[in-house]
Amino acid sequence: MHVLGVSYGFHDAAAAIISDGQVVAAAQQERFSRVKNDAGFPAEAIDFCLSSAGITADALSLVAYYEEPLVKFDRIVQASINNFPASSQYLDEAVTRWIQGGRFQVRERLAKHLSIPLDRIMTTPHHASHAASAFFPSPFDQAAVVTLDGVGEYETASISWGSGTRLERKRSIDLPHSIGLFYSAFTAFLGFTVNEGEYKVMGMAAFGRPIWKDKLLELFTFHPDGRFSLDQDWFEFAVPEKHPYRNGLVQTFGSPRVPGAPFSVSLNHMPSSVPEVAQPELLEQSQRYADLAASVQAVTEEVIRHVVTSAVREMGTDRVCMAGGVALNSLANGRLLRDDGLSLYVQPAAGDAGGSLGAAAYHWHHTLNGPRMSSVNTAALGPRYGRHAVDHALARSGFDILLATEDDDLFLNNVAELIAAGHVVGWFDGRSEWGPRSLGQRSILADPRRSDMQRIVNEKVKFREPFRPFAPAIHGDRVAEFFEFPGSVDQSRPENFMLAVHPVRREWASRLPAITHVDGTARVQIVHHRHSPRFYSLLSAVERRTGVPILLNTSFNLNGEPIVESPADAVKTFATSGLDYLCIENRILSKALQL
Repeated sequence: MHVLGVSYGFHDAAAAIISDGQVVAAAQQERFSRVKNDAGFPAEAIDFCLSSAGITADALSLVAYYEEPLVKFDRIVQASINNFPASSQYLDEAVTRWIQGGRFQVRERLAKHLSIPLDRIMTTPHHASHAASAFFPSPFDQAAVVTLDGVGEYETASISWGSGTRLERKRSIDLPHSIGLFYSAFTAFLGFTVNEGEYKVMGMAAFGRPIWKDKLLELFTFHPDGRFSLDQDWFEFAVPEKHPYRNGLVQTFGSPRVPGAPFSVSLNHMPSSVPEVAQPELLEQSQRYADLAASVQAVTEEVIRHVVTSAVREMGTDRVCMAGGVALNSLANGRLLRDDGLSLYVQPAAGDAGGSLGAAAYHWHHTLNGPRMSSVNTAALGPRYGRHAVDHALARSGFDILLATEDDDLFLNNVAELIAAGHVVGWFDGRSEWGPRSLGQRSILADPRRSDMQRIVNEKVKFREPFRPFAPAIHGDRVAEFFEFPGSVDQSRPENFMLAVHPVRREWASRLPAITHVDGTARVQIVHHRHSPRFYSLLSAVERRTGVPILLNTSFNLNGEPIVESPADAVKTFATSGLDYLCIENRILSKALQL
């Protein structure tokens, strides 16, 4: 049996396919369209999944869409009626978006694209898709299941019990009470794009002090059953116009940050574009924004921990599976592991993209009564490109190929030499990653020991904000030597997918400055030979030259662009960035004359 899952229409459109209980393939549409967070119909992602499964659409048992469109539209209409006539423009724009995006005829559009009967197309409640994406790909036979995001149809969070092939919903939280929209409101206030820039708030938070934590916590009421309520005086979630916050928030915290404005809390890191006369004001403003980010992050962690710890306490387990965009909050995940001692599974595409996998998993189990699907322990679920595609892209690049070999050891040793010598390389290997993190398939790599490397990669390679941190990729069997890492290393922890932050051990923080954030932490990625043999071997080759089995790892893309997908994408990004070398399937390209 084959079940195709699809998500599209809001952000992060994607497709995933389960064949005989195995996740065969999964990919976001943005990787093919090259449109960041592409919400459009994921035709190419769907076609890739079918091709990977080796089937045509008529072999599909079911196609599952990740939410119930008409229920969601009902919520929009009801909110507009409650706020009429002020909401008339919002409703007009919503109707236009839904018509243009084909949201009223999701099933019909999928049936037409796939040329299959309409009765094979199923819809799935949004948070049921999230819950299924969290539990069924996990290694746990039983677990508490928590979903947290902005909003689905009406729900913003849910608590369920997962056991074997079934999910039992216990309770949910409905709009307007939403920790995801709370975080997004401050994401917008801090000058970042909602549904894309939330991780930038996490990065900014490290520069601040949570001085407004108590004030923000007063907005929440925690209920004994794990639910919460959020005071709405400062927010506008039901019918947002220009932004999801009200004037009360501005009156309390001052003017919002201008998108793209300079940021610095230290003269040592002051952007050169800021004139000296303007620097004191920028320092003051930046500190205010950093303190607010720290406060928002601290409150968000408390809300997440309230929901999760209540759920596991009620269900008598220390195992929890999480999904929804809020599950990508790696700082909170780290605390659940360290402070609460939980066993945590977060699948790599926990946001709306992962809803496609969840919808497929839900119907595989609840509709088709299939046996428990296999766990997802690797994010390498995207396309793989053959040698012909690589060589074709390199031949058209205009760059000289400095090394082309069939000898893996020779290739890996040359790459390690380049990194140890202080060069920044683009790394392209095997199937692309499922989810928002580059995990050694489409990565930018550098030496974590160099104090100037964070600035170089941020400013000269990726052209993004200088305060953004970088992740360390490290051998799974060595992680406890360098980081305060709780529990045992296994194949399904959040760190496998770069989804948990931990403190760097004090004796290593100064020796690994490029991956140690200002607060002494790092978003750790553990690498296992079983799932990433080539990347694991590269770490070994690097250790022989640097003394540490660690690489600075960040996504292979420029600011505002999706992660590269194809060899042609990699060559284009290499050509337009400050990368020194491109290492792609045993080939090395350089902008210099020689190695």
